[in-house]
Amino acid sequence: MGVDYYNVLQVDKNATDDDLKKAYRKLAMKWHPDKNPINKKEAEAKFKQISEAYEVLSDEQKRQFYDQHGEEGLKDMPPPGSGGGSPYGSSKTGFNPRSAEDIFAEFFGTSPFEFGSSPSTGGRARKRYSYGEGGAFSGTENMHRTYSEGGTTTVLPKKPPPIENKLPCTLEELYTGSTRKMKISRTVIDANGGQVPETEILTIEVKPGWKKGTKITFPDKGNEKPNQLPADLVFVIDEKPHDVYIRDNNDLIMTQKVTLAEAIGGTMVKITTLDGRNLSIPVKDMITPDYELVISKEGMPIPKDPKNVGDMRIKFEIKFPTKLTSEQKKALKRAFNN
Repeated sequence: MGVDYYNVLQVDKNATDDDLKKAYRKLAMKWHPDKNPINKKEAEAKFKQISEAYEVLSDEQKRQFYDQHGEEGLKDMPPPGSGGGSPYGSSKTGFNPRSAEDIFAEFFGTSPFEFGSSPSTGGRARKRYSYGEGGAFSGTENMHRTYSEGGTTTVLPKKPPPIENKLPCTLEELYTGSTRKMKISRTVIDANGGQVPETEILTIEVKPGWKKGTKITFPDKGNEKPNQLPADLVFVIDEKPHDVYIRDNNDLIMTQKVTLAEAIGGTMVKITTLDGRNLSIPVKDMITPDYELVISKEGMPIPKDPKNVGDMRIKFEIKFPTKLTSEQKKALKRAFNN
């Protein structure tokens, strides 16, 4: 069959006219060449194919002929009211260089798109592109292009700033990683140009070791408005306070209370890690107010270097007795005077 136009538009073979329009609106805006300055050649090819698919499937006669004979057979399709010949001329599917832009213009109107031709080109329009404030292009050479056969003057709609939402995560989720499902509600433009509500479930894979401030972007998932590109939707990782641990970059810090006797004579620290393991850590050193016990490789995973892990640092809070008997005081004095 050659190119599968239904697959190109991401619709099934029973797609209605409204289904085709909605699919075209979404894909054409996504793949317009001037919205993809980095991969412009790929975008131009996809943009042309999307337009070609819509042009064929939205025409009842062409669609029937395509369903029977495939894309290759379109060049042999007789024009309406004639006994033979191809309505597409010498081109396989009859697409000249301006067809894709013409269809785009029919959908998105003259505002903020402007159409016309330049007298200096003998009726051939000069196409002027701009992409947002500051633009993706600079200089006259990149800002203008001329086509050999007709054309349009197009100013692409602006894209609003991204919409940011906090994504609160527990320290356990940031330690082990987690899958979060976020239900969003937004308005979209339907096939008739009206705004309708839509809900969608977005999946966020929280990676082990992600830090507060990490951003996850879902392109074009903001509200759709007439003559305006949809904003990107951005979730920003936020860290919920933990009962035991405080995160310091890739390290975990905890504070352990000990008695004066334990500080002097040694103790055992029992901890539960963020992934549920129980550890018993012996402390044999004298615990002073500035003493810190470091347990290597028990901190947070490092996302960019999965083989490495931060450390756990245990700080101590010494509880001094509020009362001592005279005998206890004498005993302490004798012990520390030796």
